[in-house]
Amino acid sequence: MILLKSQSEIEKMRLSGRAVARTLRIMGEAIDPGKTSTADLNQIAELVMAEMGARPAFKGYRGYPAAACISVNNEVVHGIPAARILQEGDIVGLDVGACIDGYYADAAWTYPVGTVSSETQRLMNVTLESLWQGIAQAKDGNSVGDISHAVQRYVEKNGYSVVKDLSGHGIGRALHEDPSISNFGKAGSGERLKSGMTLCIEPMVNMGNWKVHSLSDRWTIVTDDGSLSAHYEHTVAISRDGAVILTTEDET
Repeated sequence: MILLKSQSEIEKMRLSGRAVARTLRIMGEAIDPGKTSTADLNQIAELVMAEMGARPAFKGYRGYPAAACISVNNEVVHGIPAARILQEGDIVGLDVGACIDGYYADAAWTYPVGTVSSETQRLMNVTLESLWQGIAQAKDGNSVGDISHAVQRYVEKNGYSVVKDLSGHGIGRALHEDPSISNFGKAGSGERLKSGMTLCIEPMVNMGNWKVHSLSDRWTIVTDDGSLSAHYEHTVAISRDGAVILTTEDET
């Protein structure tokens, strides 16, 4: 069941989104090649969210042990922070959710560790642009399939693969709500978008093929072929004028 949000509910989600955006920015600024561990970044997430009066949405969710999901190189999503030191040329996907006053927001960003190769930077650029392509379709009167198709079309035009086993989702009073937002699909298909819907749009893009599998920790999902993967995500609210991004530090 898709739950439409009132303007006051969306404003509460915006508070959570501001906490998410600030947390991601400070985590990203802390990355120091050869020195910073993924556990260090998770500790920063804990501290920043506490300062913002937010509860880490992921910690304890279905048993997940950390405040942030931190995924390196061929890890697509749900990497568990540990003692691993980030090295020059790595890429790291930081995925953060926050809850304030019972309302959730969720976003992810992929950061370079020091200087990365031109091929790696291109993967990141294409994945980020595919997020903007999807968000551009997130408006009243369009369909979920319009978002999905826009992401897939842009990614595949550039020679990469969208992960088909994972998707974006609705969000609000729960971290995961209906509908599911796949990163592939047919334009015009799926649920009709209406003002008041709140969605997480999150392209997960592999440099190689789209297939993935879970590691023995039952959380970390990696590419089957060992290729690099990038991940970007925003929480948005649907309006008649288009998507309103809620996971930003902006006051409006």
